[in-house]
Amino acid sequence: MSKLVAIVGRPNVGKSTLFNRLTQSRHAIVDDTAGTTRDRQYGKVDWCGQEFSIVDTGGWVVNSDDIFEEEINKQVEIAIEEADVILFVVDASTGITDLDDKVAAILRRSKKPVILVANKEDKGDARYNIPEFYSLGLGDPIGVSSANGSGTGELLDEIVKDMPEKENEETDENIAKFAIVGRPNAGKSSLINAFIGEERHIVTDIAGTTRDSIYHRYNKFGFDFYLVDTAGIRKKQKVNEDIEYYSVIRSIRAIEAADVCILMIDATRGIEGQDANIFSLIQKNKKGLVVCVNKWDLVQDKSLDAQKTFEAAIRNKFAPFTDFPIIFTSALTKQRIHKVLEEATHVYENRKRLIPTSQLNTYMLEQIAITPPPSNKGKFVKIKYITMLKDSAIPTFIFFCNLPQWVKEPYRRFLENKIREHWDFYGTPIQIFMREK
Repeated sequence: MSKLVAIVGRPNVGKSTLFNRLTQSRHAIVDDTAGTTRDRQYGKVDWCGQEFSIVDTGGWVVNSDDIFEEEINKQVEIAIEEADVILFVVDASTGITDLDDKVAAILRRSKKPVILVANKEDKGDARYNIPEFYSLGLGDPIGVSSANGSGTGELLDEIVKDMPEKENEETDENIAKFAIVGRPNAGKSSLINAFIGEERHIVTDIAGTTRDSIYHRYNKFGFDFYLVDTAGIRKKQKVNEDIEYYSVIRSIRAIEAADVCILMIDATRGIEGQDANIFSLIQKNKKGLVVCVNKWDLVQDKSLDAQKTFEAAIRNKFAPFTDFPIIFTSALTKQRIHKVLEEATHVYENRKRLIPTSQLNTYMLEQIAITPPPSNKGKFVKIKYITMLKDSAIPTFIFFCNLPQWVKEPYRRFLENKIREHWDFYGTPIQIFMREK
């Protein structure tokens, strides 16, 4: 599991711009609350062969300075609790503000590595203001410009240098790792209690820190898997957290550590934006998926038509990836909870499925001959050979052809659909690469 870096700081210092610069792309997690739009950004960074996750704490629009300051403090507390490295971003063009001082005081009391980032050094004489930030007591400030990228290489070097070594967790790689994720009050804790409510169900607890994932081994009723448990599952946190942000940052931890994610949806509330946010995290990390519609016992209309309507709404919301199981359960009454485990095990097995090259070519070349790739400027793409990578985290197919750059996304989806029609990859994402023969 990669390490987590959190960007903190007051609004308008360039946190999102820095996030976009470091990830070289924009990943937005949007949470709608009453009267406020919040942007939660999450991405991956690969620097000098070391990969880490990065999350931006976003910005807020509120009615008073007091509430504003309180919300900032909550976000900083959560970042300190969860992240391995903190990037504290300040504005070199304006100098130190009272809010910078208060955030710095919180960070000084923490035991996490903090990197002080003086952004906007390219504005006028801003770089001459950088020494002023030594007074925050957080070490040497690193001057950067998120807008043009200057100084970001040195910043990435510093992040990698301060990053803790990955802990050795003695898990059996041949045993599935399941994570139960979802927005607050969807029934995650109830489902976990239903699974591991009796002490004898837990065979092994593999030690981890309070911020890292822990694996509980469950081997009862014919099942054998690790349940990925985070600190949020184990105990109630002391911080008075922003629930929506907290659920996302916790989900990052659990999703990255898992093979298959069980996404809990509250049947009494329907599909909400936060469900799509967490689904997006699962997709970005290329994990297997089982959707669990919980609290079905509280729904008035439990008819088959109602189930089909709800299922269609979920698949429509999560499109284009729709090839995953959906189970209607009640964690409280334990209705169909074993079905959840059966489907999660099935999805895990599908992630490990390997198709023989001969079978793959016999079927797929026939389908390609029936529906060849569209021509481009009078030239035709000719796919000659297909193979499946061994020892890949998810099913990965390589198509060898003469003009790989001309195979566009619609035809890739066509190839994926044909693979799924013929072989069982239910619940797991598929990767397709085009390579020149």
